[in-house]
Amino acid sequence: MNNFKKILLGVVLVGLVVMAVFAYRVYSTFFTPNTNFTTDTYEVLIPTGADYNQAFLIIADAVADRDEFHQTAVRKGYVKNVKSGRFLLKPGMSNNDIINTVRSKNIPLNIRFNNQERLENLAGRIALQIEADSASLIQAMRDSTFLKQNGFTQQNALTMYLPNQYEFYWNSSATTYRDRMLNAYKNFWNEARLAKAQKIGLSPQEITVLASIVHKETAKADERPKVAGVYMNRLKDGMKLDADPTVIYSKKLLEGDFDQVIKRVLYKDLELDSKYNTYKYSGLPPGPIVTADLNAIDAVLNFEKHDYYYFVADVQNFGYHKFAKNLAQHNANAAEYRKWIQQQNINR
Repeated sequence: MNNFKKILLGVVLVGLVVMAVFAYRVYSTFFTPNTNFTTDTYEVLIPTGADYNQAFLIIADAVADRDEFHQTAVRKGYVKNVKSGRFLLKPGMSNNDIINTVRSKNIPLNIRFNNQERLENLAGRIALQIEADSASLIQAMRDSTFLKQNGFTQQNALTMYLPNQYEFYWNSSATTYRDRMLNAYKNFWNEARLAKAQKIGLSPQEITVLASIVHKETAKADERPKVAGVYMNRLKDGMKLDADPTVIYSKKLLEGDFDQVIKRVLYKDLELDSKYNTYKYSGLPPGPIVTADLNAIDAVLNFEKHDYYYFVADVQNFGYHKFAKNLAQHNANAAEYRKWIQQQNINR
């Protein structure tokens, strides 16, 4: 009887030891730190439709022991429940922490854009920030049914995209991005702004087209209403806008090269046959020449009322312009500018 008790006690002790070892291994696998990076965070991007094998290879670069991570993934059912998105890991995370993070804590990011001259440029810029590629973004942006339903054309579609900071999930689709931007556009064009546009006699798209020219003419926010006032005076009197930035845009468009840098408009450029060339064609261009700042749009809506019809860069106050009410005064200002240009040896 005593031997039986001893055997039983031995079995119990062995069982306890085995259970303790098993518990330790489970605890070690699940709850001990298993990261191999020292940065504040480690960004994990899991593509839409990714299976466990794809997700594992992406996450594995951030873990110290891949086998233990895999064991945890199997036991917690992650192998059959992979989620796409952007996830942020932190140093010292356990396998349990990592799995919990990558299946339930999709973190949004802030995307930004400005100074985009075409939808193609914008699509490329956004594709660097979210999962959707530039091809799918262009397809969504140029969708003829979408544009028609929302009052846009292929030429002015860029006016819908207002430069700002927007929060998106990394795994947002192209149509999700486009539709969110439409909502932002509608929110911007509130009743007050629509009323101002109606009073001016231009549609929101036309206001934005003009704002794109103002945006390119001056980066000085305090000068933009004054520049806008010049163009409003020209439009009111039936004059051509004669805006140099539209000539530069026309040259880039006709040559299919939007990477070229043009610092000076030549007289021969004024004859470029493009509907965007406001030296050759009256009225507004068919679309914007850049994504206009919100400040530039408001500058047009609140343009300064004055008697100026001309302006040229002020070489004594860089970044600003000299304004003139008549051509004689403007020619004198322009001569001063041309002299300065020649001294700088700027040929193009």
